[in-house]
Amino acid sequence: MSQQHQILVGDCIEMMRTMPDKSVHTCVTSPPYFGLRDYGVDGQIGLEATPAEFLSRLVDVFREVRRVLRDDGTIWVNMGDSYAGSWGAQGRPQGDGQMSGRSVTSARQINEHPRFKSGTGVRGREMGMKSKDLMGMPWRLAFALQDDGWYLRQDIIWNKPNPMPESVRDRCTKSHEYIFLLSKSASYLCDMESIREAASEPEGAGNVNRSEALPGERDGENANIRGSLHRIGPRETRNKRSVWTVPTRGFKGAHFATFPPDLIRPCILAGAPRGGVVLDPFGGAGTTSLVSMQEGRRSILCELNPEYAAMARARIDAAWLDGAAQMDVFHDATPAA
Repeated sequence: MSQQHQILVGDCIEMMRTMPDKSVHTCVTSPPYFGLRDYGVDGQIGLEATPAEFLSRLVDVFREVRRVLRDDGTIWVNMGDSYAGSWGAQGRPQGDGQMSGRSVTSARQINEHPRFKSGTGVRGREMGMKSKDLMGMPWRLAFALQDDGWYLRQDIIWNKPNPMPESVRDRCTKSHEYIFLLSKSASYLCDMESIREAASEPEGAGNVNRSEALPGERDGENANIRGSLHRIGPRETRNKRSVWTVPTRGFKGAHFATFPPDLIRPCILAGAPRGGVVLDPFGGAGTTSLVSMQEGRRSILCELNPEYAAMARARIDAAWLDGAAQMDVFHDATPAA
């Protein structure tokens, strides 16, 4: 099992340098957000002095991802945003260091960081931003990766029906994040058939029930899927839309955010075949490995913090044992032939 779901502990670029070229089918990851948290580990990404430095480091990370990615591989990158002059993604410091919508512990980690205490922390000034400006970090990262040679294929909206409350009175509560789909080459593996969704609209001029493309639709990226509906039994399905509604889920074993399994499941299903390899250079609590295991894919995590790596290994091992136990129960309950 350990060979199928590896955890490489250390700097993600150095860890990926131990991996062979073109050995990974897809990369599904959520890098640290800019100015969000001090993880207490030397070499961490996210508390750089400037947004430009932060983006440059992530470009370097994904440059190494590109080396280990197959030519037909994809990356799925989840990234949240920050406000200039408001201590990154945390909100403004308040009173004893508590930040809007965040725990006291989380806020103090940022407030006590030397870059913030010295007044040289996240401000956005070098980018010409005013205090309260939305920094647009997800799109800045997407464009930086595009400039570095990646094909920027799609922005996917993660719609959160249960967003974190915010004590703001001059804008809407933030209830979405981005997932960017990027590819190494113009042609790539993306199994959209595996993630088709239930069709809800009635048939009409723009939503006809057909499985073959009309004349003129057979070439290009939309061939055979434009407006198509497939019938499976009594239900119809359609090509997955670009807005994914997935509730956030807490993980009591960690004080940092983990993306919900159902958010990344479509990325893993579409990005890697069964038995394929899924990479997460920012492994965290190991959610990417857990979903990869559930879907019959292999995984490789890189994690800088040894405590988080140990947590991920414990989750993966427990899930593996639980799955094996369930299989034993299943086999025991199956009548002999």
